[in-house]
Amino acid sequence: METDLHLILSRLFLAMLAGGIIGIERAIHGREAGFRTHTLVAVSSSLLMLLMTYQWQLIPQQYIDTIRTDPTRMAQGIMTGIGFLGAGVIIKEGLTVRGLTTAASIWMTAAIGIVIGLGFYEAAFIATGITVVTLSMFRWIESLIPSMKYAQLSIRILRSNHNTNEDTLRTLITEHKIKSFEAGYQLNEDGKEIQYEMTLRTSDTKNYRRLAQSLLKLDDVHEFSLTPSS
Repeated sequence: METDLHLILSRLFLAMLAGGIIGIERAIHGREAGFRTHTLVAVSSSLLMLLMTYQWQLIPQQYIDTIRTDPTRMAQGIMTGIGFLGAGVIIKEGLTVRGLTTAASIWMTAAIGIVIGLGFYEAAFIATGITVVTLSMFRWIESLIPSMKYAQLSIRILRSNHNTNEDTLRTLITEHKIKSFEAGYQLNEDGKEIQYEMTLRTSDTKNYRRLAQSLLKLDDVHEFSLTPSS
């Protein structure tokens, strides 16, 4: 039993170390689920798999012949529970969805804890390294990949002045190398103002700043909001 205790402690410690390493990377970037969260996820996953490993020592002898167990059921239950935890860190703000990478790192940390609990140290060590490299170095690679930048435009125009309407507004947007789609309409101030809401897309966020400067010069634009997604 002493040997088993050393084995249990070593696996829990390694799970704590692996979860802590991944959690530090998340904490450095200011994520809500950081060092402590990832550490606890790894240790708890490892602990539950240790329970499956030593389950026969916990079952009374008279029941051993009547009980059938499936070790994979515990892993399935762990990953299902982690799914709810991951959903808690995902936040949708307008066009932006935050927390997907952190949710994925929590899911990966749980998987690492499971394999450590089962004693697959090599696989856990490699997976931890891959996870840290993906979260840190791939961030730089991702920044080099060209991608479209989205924004939400909400603009209120005085109806008494017909210089600016939807067509002229879309033309102005196109001149700044921005595409517009999904327009919405609303009348405000007893019909004195019309409000347009559009989703915009461009390859360069500087185009949004130039568009904002052009909108400021329009006399019949009463108010506007241009919110790029991060």
